[in-house]
Amino acid sequence: MKTMYWKDDLLYLLDQTILPHETEYLVCGSYQDVITAIKTMVVRGAPAIGVAAAFGMVLAYLADEDMEKAAQEMKDARPTAVNLFWAVDRIMASDDPLKEALLMYEEDMDTNRSMGRHGAEVIDDGDTILTHCNAGALACVDYGTALGVIRAANAEGKNISVVCDETRPVLQGARLSVWEMQQENIPVKLIVDGAAGRLMQEGAINKVVIGADRVAKGGVANKIGSLMVALAAKRFNVPFYVAAPKSTFDYENSIYDIEIEERDPVEVLGFAGCFAAPLTTEVRNPSFDVVPSDLITGIITEDGILEPF
Repeated sequence: MKTMYWKDDLLYLLDQTILPHETEYLVCGSYQDVITAIKTMVVRGAPAIGVAAAFGMVLAYLADEDMEKAAQEMKDARPTAVNLFWAVDRIMASDDPLKEALLMYEEDMDTNRSMGRHGAEVIDDGDTILTHCNAGALACVDYGTALGVIRAANAEGKNISVVCDETRPVLQGARLSVWEMQQENIPVKLIVDGAAGRLMQEGAINKVVIGADRVAKGGVANKIGSLMVALAAKRFNVPFYVAAPKSTFDYENSIYDIEIEERDPVEVLGFAGCFAAPLTTEVRNPSFDVVPSDLITGIITEDGILEPF
């Protein structure tokens, strides 16, 4: 199931806010619709956000909108995922925005499969792999980054299993990654976020593979909670890999200088309309944190496994 498709000058986005219990596509007829979908996490995951933004810019172009204005508004939608900026800039530099967006759509699938093949090399038969958040087909056009590595290892016949942490506050691991693994018939278990260190301490985890929203000088930015997983992996000598396409690389900035998005406090106060804390509670809700380079074993890309920089 693809996260998006283009048909009759409209962009269709799989609504990930209602998965896994409902499957619906949101129809976007304007670039403003795409911005709203990105902000509300109808579409999420750095590669998917990038391609969706590209098609959003196509909608602006077809409607004869002010492209510079549309580009800035699109970039403001989510500040941490560098693929968003990369995609908008690529469309702005193109003479044929639709052709370029369709090319990016196809490239995403090819890139992920290449990443999967390279990443499968570090997965051993019998491994149990921990992943954080969702870096699967749902975070891309198709196939996935971190979960793409797992898919590729499984396709090679390796006897592997997966542990997904729930990934608070909106549970992308529980709702999305578990569902993806079940669709592939890959053995999977769900844990609460706080259990990851315990499982590593027990020796129940052989590898960690996560995605990234930005790879930059000094480390990577990924879903909040990634740092805690990386620290536990370092303590218990569990190899910690990041799977990310080269479009996620930011060679200009330090990872410590980027903007970390803060999201709505309501996400932390409860879930799905059920509130666990008093509504007057003061909240911090950073959506991402930073994993320093010295905690990363390697970065899996379409060109092979690289050392962090």
